[in-house]
Amino acid sequence: MNVSKILTEKRARRKPLVLLGFAIVFMPGICYSQKDSIIFNNGNTMVGEIKALNNGVLTIETPYSKNDFTIKWNEIAQLYSRTRLLMTLHDGRRINGTLASLPERNTVRISDSGINDLDVKLDDIVYLKGLKSKFWSRLSAYIDVGLSITKANNLRQFSIRSGVGYLADRWQLNVSYNGLKSSQDSVASTNRTDAAINYKYFLQHDWYLASSVSFLSNTEQALNLRTTAKLGGGKFFVHSNKTYFGAGAGFSYNNESFTNETQSRNSMEVYIASELNLFDIGDLSLLTNIYIYRSLTESGRWRSDFQFDAKYEFWEDFYVKFGTTVNFDNRPAVAGKDFDYVFQFTVGWEL
Repeated sequence: MNVSKILTEKRARRKPLVLLGFAIVFMPGICYSQKDSIIFNNGNTMVGEIKALNNGVLTIETPYSKNDFTIKWNEIAQLYSRTRLLMTLHDGRRINGTLASLPERNTVRISDSGINDLDVKLDDIVYLKGLKSKFWSRLSAYIDVGLSITKANNLRQFSIRSGVGYLADRWQLNVSYNGLKSSQDSVASTNRTDAAINYKYFLQHDWYLASSVSFLSNTEQALNLRTTAKLGGGKFFVHSNKTYFGAGAGFSYNNESFTNETQSRNSMEVYIASELNLFDIGDLSLLTNIYIYRSLTESGRWRSDFQFDAKYEFWEDFYVKFGTTVNFDNRPAVAGKDFDYVFQFTVGWEL
């Protein structure tokens, strides 16, 4: 009997079992090491995968919980990321890379494959998003729904607010649709629909170029369709983990058709705009913006659009929202219908 041959065959049979044993023992450690890690101000550590930082709140996915964790950005002392991130700094710079804390307190190094490393304070990072893929991880979406039913006069009111967005390294595209329908006995139905396509191209130092096309149909002001195309630019004057504040200006072209006998009209305009977003208020965030248009081709005409939203996140990605929109026109199609407003209370979900 060849003893050497028998021993060789036994070792060969044991080899797969040994490799399997090593895989079972060391694979959790390998997977663990590929995750991102966060160290809190109190010394506690969390390991997972960074998904996003938005409005001063970091979202991280962990293998030991079916729900994502949300953490206030100012509660983080150190951060180490293997996930590639799309980041926005307080001065408007947009950078791709990974993060690693440095010995200096509240300081991190942004690395782009070891090239063009940049050291910044944690507070300088105002937005980030984990990039699992080149397309899907850059998408965002939301939908809000509201329903009101009243026995008196058989009142029925339904509203929907929705939007989809895409964020690239240097530009952003958002599409929104809002609708409101109200009906009751012995009264004509009220319908209001607005939609918009907005595009921004980001420049240095928080400047940006902007273009958009918006649509409004409104029975209160006898608007069959108002189409407004805008081209301009602006700047964020405050851009932090607590507040966004910016302003812009540009030119717009306005085309209108009406549901009554008023002849269709169009005009060239200049506009100014301002936006304020406050979100360091616990789970509450406030957003307001205003556009004021002055006609260049219709003497004495001006109009404005104002919007205010208060959103409260009560669970995961679900929230309740109260909002109001006011449209004013000093030259309406129907006398006495110079402004219209709507209040909406909705429940929503965002991705």
